[in-house]
Amino acid sequence: MNTEDWQSLRLKYGGSSIQLRICGNDRRRRLRASAATNHLTYLDNSHLLYFASCHTAGLWVVMRWPPWRTESSNDDKQHSERTSNSSSYPTPATNNSDSNLDWTAFTESRTLISTVLLTSGILLAVRFHRSYLRRIPDAPSISPSFLRRRTIFGKVTSVGDGDNFRIFHTPGGRLAGWGWLPWKKIPTTKKELKDNTIHIRLAGIDAPELAHFGRPEQPFAREAHQWLTSYLQNRRVRASVYRQDQYSRVVASVSVRRAFDFPPFRRRDVSYEMLKRGLATIYEAKVGAEFGGDRLEQKYRRAEWWAKARSKGLWKDYGRIGSNWESPREYKNRMGMGEPSDNGGKSKS
Repeated sequence: MNTEDWQSLRLKYGGSSIQLRICGNDRRRRLRASAATNHLTYLDNSHLLYFASCHTAGLWVVMRWPPWRTESSNDDKQHSERTSNSSSYPTPATNNSDSNLDWTAFTESRTLISTVLLTSGILLAVRFHRSYLRRIPDAPSISPSFLRRRTIFGKVTSVGDGDNFRIFHTPGGRLAGWGWLPWKKIPTTKKELKDNTIHIRLAGIDAPELAHFGRPEQPFAREAHQWLTSYLQNRRVRASVYRQDQYSRVVASVSVRRAFDFPPFRRRDVSYEMLKRGLATIYEAKVGAEFGGDRLEQKYRRAEWWAKARSKGLWKDYGRIGSNWESPREYKNRMGMGEPSDNGGKSKS
């Protein structure tokens, strides 16, 4: 290509010297930046050149814009005529010629590959967000596809009883910005937390009941509640969800990591820890029992046997009282709370 076919234009942009060289034959733009430059836009009679982030001096960039523009000499002549007579209006024939599209540009391999990559990236990002970064506001909003397959990570906001509590779902945790990004703050007031927490019931265990609706509290109910509150309040936990119950709760095995336990930061099963300390019994209801598998059920039964053998917690008077000892399940039956039902009954456990 002859050097006389080029026209040069030197611009000042952001303190950097930029030389724009225009070739009239093929409508290609060659851009040379003598320093790091960002977001240069050049408009030349409907031919738009956009250059972003040239970080290396002496870098040449070749591009045709828009990509469907034809490279015919006839189009160049029309562009020259419009440039020489900018005050006159273009004729209808000129408009029709400019509106012609070079459809072959859309079938070029570079165009197809870029389109496929961009579309695939967008679809994968949307799917990833829906699967892993979408926040679940409450237990009824948990998809059935989540149950027994996925875990929920969140921060404990309140403990209601010895075997249930509420968490604020924080998908992705700190890596996703929860707790330190301004728009991902975890609410603290009851008004903000209303209808925004997941109610969780610990799987496999039955804790002594606190006083509810005029019924007296069961022995060791307060101790179980205080221990669970100190163990989980304001901590981040991971819940393996199994099923939903009729009280807008989700039954789950919950694990937590604590710095001051030995060994530190080890994942600990909350249900197992309560059983080992004698603060709960195995869930013995005929309907609705959920352990998360036979392996966990055997683990929980061994922990209960260990606490009973050492008279820990609510098992303290078991050997002395004998048959008069009352389990949380027997207490509920005596108080008329009955067995839990899966058909929306009034009983609650």
